[in-house]
Amino acid sequence: MELDTEKLYAARLLACQALPFLAAALFALSVQPSQTVPTMAVDRHWRCYVSPGFVERTTVEDLAGVWVHEVSHLLRNHHTRGDQLVARHGLDGPGGRFRINLAADCEINDDIYDDALPMPSGAVTAQALHLTSGLLLEEYVGDISLGPLTGPYAWHDCGSGADGMARPWELGPDGAHGLTESERETVRFRVAQGLIGAPGSAPSGWRRWANDVVHPPQPWRDLLGAAIRSAVTSGGVGDDYTYGRPARRAASVPGVVLPSLRRRPPRVSVVIDTSGSVSDDELGSALLEVMAILRAVGGRRDLVTVLSCDAAVQTVGPLCQVEGVPLVGGGGTDLRAGVAGALSRTPRPDAIVVLTDGQTGWPSARPPCRTVVGLFPRPSRWKETRDYQPEPPPDWARVVRLG
Repeated sequence: MELDTEKLYAARLLACQALPFLAAALFALSVQPSQTVPTMAVDRHWRCYVSPGFVERTTVEDLAGVWVHEVSHLLRNHHTRGDQLVARHGLDGPGGRFRINLAADCEINDDIYDDALPMPSGAVTAQALHLTSGLLLEEYVGDISLGPLTGPYAWHDCGSGADGMARPWELGPDGAHGLTESERETVRFRVAQGLIGAPGSAPSGWRRWANDVVHPPQPWRDLLGAAIRSAVTSGGVGDDYTYGRPARRAASVPGVVLPSLRRRPPRVSVVIDTSGSVSDDELGSALLEVMAILRAVGGRRDLVTVLSCDAAVQTVGPLCQVEGVPLVGGGGTDLRAGVAGALSRTPRPDAIVVLTDGQTGWPSARPPCRTVVGLFPRPSRWKETRDYQPEPPPDWARVVRLG
């Protein structure tokens, strides 16, 4: 049976009319007729495998919905996310990949169809699997188990573009008409830019996706680590003169002993907010950050000082073991005392790291050393409390939002 390309391409035009922001992605797909694929499927190289029999027995409206469904797998990078799930949770094999495929379908079908683009018959939905709608692939997959609810979809196969597992009928990385990685990312970026520039009535899930593509979130641990490294290794930190080693230019001045300029290891004081508004989980995260700071200074425990502070400094001392750091407090919050306590120590620190939820006052003057503030996340209830608004960190601090 030959593939009815006229009907297939008419369905693609109908999909572009219903969701114009997907046009660039839909036309980037390379169509490959296949007698093996059950319906339509995609691989990670943006090839779309189409069963001629499926096209013949399916209406143009349903084909348009399938076009959008398959290209959504690729735009949302489900193959890479599926591989990550396999690595983290051991979901490899046909059963695990089938669960990933179903979870990816639920993520797409939650909000993509409407009156202009009806859902194709037989599509997988969260309701059919007795799941809560509006979630992501990673959230769905843990609640999907093989059984009576998934049995009706045993024939379902969207290809490696949906779950990351290569199929025998796919052409593979060396096959013809595939897109390179840079070309795939270019298509995603063009679609995301079009969505942000003219969102129209695009579903909320697609708008969130576009914002993540154009403005990808950076891991906060990486940001905090970079801020700490910048604070403890910046120019002027730890520079001092010493007569323990003569300067290299001393030979040019006979009879005069010149000191050499050496960089001593930086000292870091960590002020941890132990007030009642900080949870035990957040205090545990603070200790993890202390370990990261310790690695940033080369493992020198004598260079890191930890201060626990609520409305006053409760404990202070050099770091011996992270597990044994006493985090005492539970009252109100005023980390100005913690910063002042860090600066009063001898020798004075080269950098101060403050880990807090932000419900505190801040020093009125800039400390004479680099300052990094790690803010624990807080819900929007602050905005609803008219009688109290936390003071934001000052401009002279490098702020990283944790979580």
